[in-house]
Amino acid sequence: MKRKARILLVDDDVSLLKLLGLRLKSEGFEVNTAASGAEALEWLEQERPDLVLSDLRMDGMDGLALFDRIQRQHVGLPVVIMTAHGSITDAVTATRSGVFGFLTKPIDKEALRQTINEALSVSLPAMENDWQHRIMTRSPVMVALLEQARRMAPLDISVMLTGPSGSGKALMAEALHDASPRRDYPFIVLNCGAMTEQLLESELFGHVKGAFAGAVSDHPGVFLAAQGGTLLLEDVGELPPSLQIKLRRALEQQQVRPLGATRSIKTDVRVLSSTNRDLVSAMERGDFREDLFYRLNVVNLNLPSLQQRPEDIPLLARHALEQLRQRQSTQVTGFSPEALSMLAAASWPGNVRQLLNVVEQAVALASAPVIGPQLLEGILSDSGELFPTFNEARAEFERLYLHKILRMTEGNVSQAAGLAGRNRTDFYKLLNRHGIEAGTYKEKGKG
Repeated sequence: MKRKARILLVDDDVSLLKLLGLRLKSEGFEVNTAASGAEALEWLEQERPDLVLSDLRMDGMDGLALFDRIQRQHVGLPVVIMTAHGSITDAVTATRSGVFGFLTKPIDKEALRQTINEALSVSLPAMENDWQHRIMTRSPVMVALLEQARRMAPLDISVMLTGPSGSGKALMAEALHDASPRRDYPFIVLNCGAMTEQLLESELFGHVKGAFAGAVSDHPGVFLAAQGGTLLLEDVGELPPSLQIKLRRALEQQQVRPLGATRSIKTDVRVLSSTNRDLVSAMERGDFREDLFYRLNVVNLNLPSLQQRPEDIPLLARHALEQLRQRQSTQVTGFSPEALSMLAAASWPGNVRQLLNVVEQAVALASAPVIGPQLLEGILSDSGELFPTFNEARAEFERLYLHKILRMTEGNVSQAAGLAGRNRTDFYKLLNRHGIEAGTYKEKGKG
């Protein structure tokens, strides 16, 4: 379903702002309002509308000055100017400067509708490509990546999304789906590292009644649930070897056979995958099948860490705050400059997910309308600044456990595997998964 066209309405007459806003909403538009040019620019830092409708005569920054800033910072965004002081001079000045249209107050309903429709005909292509509206960025790195993604989206090929945890791989996958011809069909996500092998096989390929422990009815599985649409396999590097074979076969044959079924079912699904692991190294170790890797990795999009896009930190923080304000009642209206500087200087090992978590904590704990540096300092210093997901906590426990047991056995893998209750092959796989060399402990011993 296509979203409503977004209009940013700017006027320092609060009563007119409210009245015109209600009229536009009744016409089916999504409307945001600003009572000054400065407030409008602040809003534009958080989200891009399809049209700006602004009064000409305003205290501080007038409509033409606002347009000039918009033209420099948000190229291509159409602006329509309104004024109660309509004159040929005003109209000529506005249109020569590049303003899309000019309306005289009191606003004629038909003239307003016609001007808006004409302006939206310019920005409608952007609306049609509104696939990236949830990915907030002004980073050249991310802009280049989004352009690459836009070119790949209409092509019905497999894309592998790589990058650190919390960098936005799932959002990029959803954006690819929204920009593809499959946008009107399901977008289904399955985390391959969050369940047992038996349950994962059932979730992937489905099962018929009685073919799976505890089953009480047929279960289609994600391939069939996503028919016509897109399937995202998160943490695909965690797939067990036996399921890697079955997945490769399903992709190759474009059909699946649910557990317990007597025949295969044809599938029509675009498969995207994501991982924060180095699958090339995993292939070299024999942990990930080469034939599956190349079938999934026709195109690779590598998302940068938040540290690699620092110019996005204030933008993302403000956007997160605005989203929270829309969802819940809060007195918080913004961040102090010092608080934004503190956010920009933080390390963000948890990337965008961590930043959103910190903003949510700050809003919950704030006792004043503006979030200051003292509050953020306490949140950022709290043990890594982020409550980990289950998979992240499990991975961290495994890593620390392996380091500890290798120190205890001075790098003797047989002894370490015995203490861990695993065979040598499984233990070596665990070491490889976390990039740990047992030989390091043989050299260093307990020191």
